[in-house]
Amino acid sequence: MSELSTSIQYLSGVGPKRAELLQRELGLGTLSDLIHFYPFRYMDRSGLQRIAGIDSSLASVQVRGRVVQVTLYGPGSTVLAQSHYDANGQAVTVLGEVKERGGSGKTGDRLHFNAAKRLSVIVDDGSGRMEMVFFKGIKWNYQRLALGSEFIFFGKPQEFNGRYNMVHPEVDAPQQDGPAQGGLTGVYPSTEKLKNGGITGKVMCRLESAALALCLHEVTETLPEYLIRELGLCSLQYALKNIHFPSDSYALEKATRRLKFEELFFLQLSLLKQKYVRSRAEKGLEMPRVGTDFHACYNSLPYSLTGAQQRVIKEIRADMMSGHQMNRLLQGDVGSGKTMVAVLSCLIAVGNGYQACIMAPTEVLAQQHFANISKYLAPTSVKCAILTGASSVRERREIHAGLEDGSIGIIVGTHALIEDPVRFKALGLAVIDEQHRFGVDQRSRLWAKGPDGVPPHVLVMTATPIPRTLAMTLYGDLDVSVIDEMPPGRKPVQTMCIGESKRPAMYSFMKKEIAAGRQVFVVFPMIFESEKTDMQNLERGYEDIIARFPLSEGYKIAIVHGQQSNEEKNFNMAAFAAGRAQILVSTTVIEVGVDVPNASVMVIESAQRFGLSQLHQLRGRVGRGADKSYCILVKDVKTSKEAQHRLDLMCQTENGFDIAEEDMRMRGPGDLEGTQQSGLPFNLSIASLAKDGRLLEEARGVASHVLDADPTLSLPQNELLSRELRKDKYVFRDYSKIS
Repeated sequence: MSELSTSIQYLSGVGPKRAELLQRELGLGTLSDLIHFYPFRYMDRSGLQRIAGIDSSLASVQVRGRVVQVTLYGPGSTVLAQSHYDANGQAVTVLGEVKERGGSGKTGDRLHFNAAKRLSVIVDDGSGRMEMVFFKGIKWNYQRLALGSEFIFFGKPQEFNGRYNMVHPEVDAPQQDGPAQGGLTGVYPSTEKLKNGGITGKVMCRLESAALALCLHEVTETLPEYLIRELGLCSLQYALKNIHFPSDSYALEKATRRLKFEELFFLQLSLLKQKYVRSRAEKGLEMPRVGTDFHACYNSLPYSLTGAQQRVIKEIRADMMSGHQMNRLLQGDVGSGKTMVAVLSCLIAVGNGYQACIMAPTEVLAQQHFANISKYLAPTSVKCAILTGASSVRERREIHAGLEDGSIGIIVGTHALIEDPVRFKALGLAVIDEQHRFGVDQRSRLWAKGPDGVPPHVLVMTATPIPRTLAMTLYGDLDVSVIDEMPPGRKPVQTMCIGESKRPAMYSFMKKEIAAGRQVFVVFPMIFESEKTDMQNLERGYEDIIARFPLSEGYKIAIVHGQQSNEEKNFNMAAFAAGRAQILVSTTVIEVGVDVPNASVMVIESAQRFGLSQLHQLRGRVGRGADKSYCILVKDVKTSKEAQHRLDLMCQTENGFDIAEEDMRMRGPGDLEGTQQSGLPFNLSIASLAKDGRLLEEARGVASHVLDADPTLSLPQNELLSRELRKDKYVFRDYSKIS
């Protein structure tokens, strides 16, 4: 058996108990797992600081000093024992009231260490003195740090009672030359349970050193020689050795680049290979014509399409003409004109004798799509219908017949579209709005409704801006189109952040807007009172709004939240959309899919509780009409610096992609809107989608170049790549798969 596959328990200093702990806490089971578990940062231990020059603002310091006083404290800071030098330079040990001259200071035999609460060790380096404090390992450190001995101490300096100290510093004898002393030292991810189990940072360094000594020689290359040479990468053995114990900063940089590139390269290679295979194997419906209805709709638009909309339509048309199935993700900020692009794409399908469907996640959004699309289709001869859970039996019967005989060209609906009775004469295009709200099984049932077993073209739309690096990975085998331009005439939403003291002024402003005939959203982050937080809750907020805007004065207020039935939600939303209520008090259920052009004010209560992308989505509910619109972020008294940074950014920019990039930098890719339900479908050991965007693009470019020359990786020089891709770690749940 190879050393790489050896269980971690057989490594010196581990054993069964620690092995179980490492497996449970970090997923480390073999020596191979261990050497591929990387530090997340490094401490520079190449130099020594003089105590006189220490500043508590430093992240860490390393000093070399001689022990000049050792004090053992019991309960209430009573002194159990103290060793120090007297005026004549003699070692003096005080044990209670007993003094011994000339002693070694070893009084451990007469001490009850279970009564000890703290150990204080004063060290002197000739420039000054510093205290080292220990609350754990007291007996061992008391016996080790004997008076007069010299050690190297490393840790975070703090100031207490006018003197600098370090709590639980790392301690090394000056002559010791192990991997955890000197130069750049790795700091590994850890947990409280690991620390309590004795697996400290120093122990991890020792384990990594032992593992590398045993099995580094067995590590074989994962990248072909021609790629390593062309890209100027170091060998895998060099990278693994120097990622754990870098000889210098240059070696660390080379090792980091190699390991990050490899990780991102294989991720992209896996995704792009799926795309290459599918694009060649998956027959698609050919749609060479545009058709008269497309031209009729396009020529009657009261405005010109933006350059971004025109570019995206050309990309979609090229896909639909290619003879291969289109699988395209369309990203566009709220209000960027995605619906218009979807309508024109549907008309291309109709112009070629096919039908199209647009599937929305909610009935409200489906109704809005239908209303807007019906206006766009007025100059054409295309019949459009809507099918939702609320459709009557008679309506369903007529719609089913119209879809089967082909008289209905475009159908808008909810998940009702994927029900078995729904059959199309020739479904050529499926548009899926807010795709992350639909499960894969739901989408696949729609996909299977194509003519004669040939899948329809698929256009996936999202108004949630996704950072470029995340889109390239989550949707790596889809073609991605971005509408990065807003239609002319759309007015910016003025965003402001206020505290509780400005609430009366905010209510006055809301009344002024309502008096001018406009409407207001008020959004809360939760439904019921939570003992853990002091945020405003929906119920209390609703009562407050009713008190401030009484029915007797003509104000009508609707309320919507997740615990209502669909019927209640739809009724209240419809009342607000139709103008029968001036204020909609809601939770984030209105984040996607409520289009009320008359609404000019969005109030977000406890705004610091929301993520950036969510705040941006909510703000997108206003600014859809001709009137000037406002977003008011109401923050709680206790707002952290990070939360304030989010609120400030919201006030500074309306660019959803800038906001999404910053959101990923602050929260990490796994927490972004639309992915947090299930996390990312892959694990990155060393690379970061938030920080390594350029390297990801380079890796994708190299992967694409490799596959252009060898789509199936069957050439001899790519045998290593093919073998590596067959490993389990590159088989992950694919977000982009519509089937």
